[in-house]
Amino acid sequence: MVAGSDEGTVRYAAAEDTAAIGRLLHEFNREFGEPAPPPGWLATRVGQLLQHGDTVVLLAGNGPDGLAVLRFRMAIWTEGLEAYLAELYVVPGLRRQGLGRALMTAVMEVCRQRGADTISIEVDEPDVGARRLYESFGFTNREGSEGPLMFVYERDV
Repeated sequence: MVAGSDEGTVRYAAAEDTAAIGRLLHEFNREFGEPAPPPGWLATRVGQLLQHGDTVVLLAGNGPDGLAVLRFRMAIWTEGLEAYLAELYVVPGLRRQGLGRALMTAVMEVCRQRGADTISIEVDEPDVGARRLYESFGFTNREGSEGPLMFVYERDV
């Protein structure tokens, strides 16, 4: 167990959880109309990532019903690690019941334990619920308190 609270218990994923993780990641992308590899392919890939050691998956709920995928790498500007919250997902029928908050609490704890001194996440503008959750944990989309709006650019290579 990573964290337990009124919102629920969050635990580290293990190798036997990869099928459930693949299912959740597939459902997440399909919910938002994004292309997604089949759940089995995702399960295999997550298994590889977990073995590599720079990826942590946290699970919440009995299904499991939610997940957070964290990636870590060495930072350039500090001696700590940079953490990237690659995915955070709670099944639609269980949202607004505290699973997302429990996952985020655990995410922050894992980042501290692993020695990360920054964490970033990308979130789409229309996803107001997710933005509200992240902002309640101190995330901002502005440099400093009065700085310019930050942008994330991406493309296939």
